[in-house]
Amino acid sequence: MSLLLLKLILTPTLIYAASMVGRKWGDAISGWMVALPLTTGPITLLLALTHGVAFAASSAAGTLTGGLSLAAFVLVYARLAPRWSWLPTLFAATAVFALITALLEPVTLPLVPLWAAVLAAFFIVLRALPNENSNMLSESPPGRWDIPLRMILATGFVLAITGLAPALGPHLTGLLVPFPLFTATFAAFAHYQHGPAAALKVFRGLLMGLFAYASFLFTLALLLEQAGIGTAFAIAILVVCVMQGISLWLLRRRIG
Repeated sequence: MSLLLLKLILTPTLIYAASMVGRKWGDAISGWMVALPLTTGPITLLLALTHGVAFAASSAAGTLTGGLSLAAFVLVYARLAPRWSWLPTLFAATAVFALITALLEPVTLPLVPLWAAVLAAFFIVLRALPNENSNMLSESPPGRWDIPLRMILATGFVLAITGLAPALGPHLTGLLVPFPLFTATFAAFAHYQHGPAAALKVFRGLLMGLFAYASFLFTLALLLEQAGIGTAFAIAILVVCVMQGISLWLLRRRIG
């Protein structure tokens, strides 16, 4: 019951906080907030508590692998957004995510080369993002339902993944964790409400933060079995705080 309460309270609280911060400081900061391990962290913790540290470490490595699918999703959405409306763009990017995930399902890479490959993929996609033009912006006020919907979707996803984990196994569970539910939600809302340039800003902020996200997962996959849950998560959180602080400083310098 305590784990269920953790799932039901922690995830929507984190998503609400990220949504409010993004609404106050803009789409790029919203994307940067989405890059925080708001769901992967709680999911990995819950897997460690319910299925053991070995399962959670393997899942964290699988989640890190799924970063390649996430990079492909962002690249496809960003390249199509200036020409397509949000719905077909979202469908196309999701289809690419599913394809890359299917291709990666039988693949298991050594941890350090995997981490380097994911960081390289994020860097390449960041450099490939189109520039945001002012004529790509439009204005539509956010609805009262958008943040509650994000919270409901997030909580449902965490419940589904942690509930299905024993049947899926650690590797496939990890690959599915990076499914860009929150990225898609934030980008699609920005695209619909403010135009494709707003979605591109979300992705730019997201990619700036994903280096810390990948390093968080790398740290957990590396340390969970050797150091235990408390130490591994403490070090991983420290890594996220330092790297996200640096990325936020760089992002705020860019957006002025």
